Amino acid sequence: MLPFKLVYSDGYDLNLGDHVFPSVKYKLIHQKCLEEGIATPDDFLQPQPAPDEDLLRVHSREWIRKLKLGKLSIQEIMRLEVPYSPQFVRACWLSCGGSTLAAQRALTDGCCFNFGGGFHHAYPDHGEGFCALNDVAVALRRLQADGAICTAMVIDLDVHHGNGTAAIFAGDATVFTLSMHQENNYPYPKPLSDLDVGLLDFTGDTDYLRLLREALDRAFDRFKKEERMRGTSQPGLIYYLAGADPYRQDQLGGLALTVEGLQERDRIVLDAARSRAIPIAVTFAGGYARNTADTIQIHTNSILAARTCFQAE
Repeated sequence: MLPFKLVYSDGYDLNLGDHVFPSVKYKLIHQKCLEEGIATPDDFLQPQPAPDEDLLRVHSREWIRKLKLGKLSIQEIMRLEVPYSPQFVRACWLSCGGSTLAAQRALTDGCCFNFGGGFHHAYPDHGEGFCALNDVAVALRRLQADGAICTAMVIDLDVHHGNGTAAIFAGDATVFTLSMHQENNYPYPKPLSDLDVGLLDFTGDTDYLRLLREALDRAFDRFKKEERMRGTSQPGLIYYLAGADPYRQDQLGGLALTVEGLQERDRIVLDAARSRAIPIAVTFAGGYARNTADTIQIHTNSILAARTCFQAE
């Protein structure tokens, strides 16, 4: 058994067919974990759709209404870049419930993964780039409302800037946002995170990992220095978006990381959380490799990195 839980639902798969977003990846990662003995059925938790009350802490009532009733305009659907369907809506609600469940379990177990989620382009009143609801923001607001945490840090290592997340938490001292992304890539514009690291095209393993270590040190140092403002020297939870799309053969990315470099990236982030005794919730976010098997392996490697990190305790 794993020393932490994995949150998964068959409902995460949108069955998009021949689409650049391979939502079947969630099912394939689940199968791979079971077939290769990485996890047992007991390691998995089934999420429930997030209640509207949780969504409304982040999203506008009108946006929730449009999603539920299928009232999106053609322009809003085009901005989402995925076809609208009741199945899509259920997957969005499930992902928010899954990210909340993963955050809750991370507080008790030290770590937890949500296979779905990481939809960081979603704004309070609209969706963009495959993202309709910002599940990480919903999860953090729910935990704050419950009094389970006061502060959090979002570490977003998707190849794309976390524009929706940055906008949602702009000016909010309780949530520190770090986005390390390819600068010359979607989205435009890029709202300011608390710490942005815009990478040059074709950045490879060596430079990426060096810049990541530096960015993490800066993020934790800034959090500590602002203790008077936040009331604590470190976040109560880290939410880590472990995007697979910095991979050198990703269709929507322009960085040059190897499979091995991405797994080392995961080890660095996970160890940064474990060494500071900060609970960490992980969601897979993007991944669009030309060979979907590569995306599956990269995401699975994130679980393996966490297993090594947390079994070492």
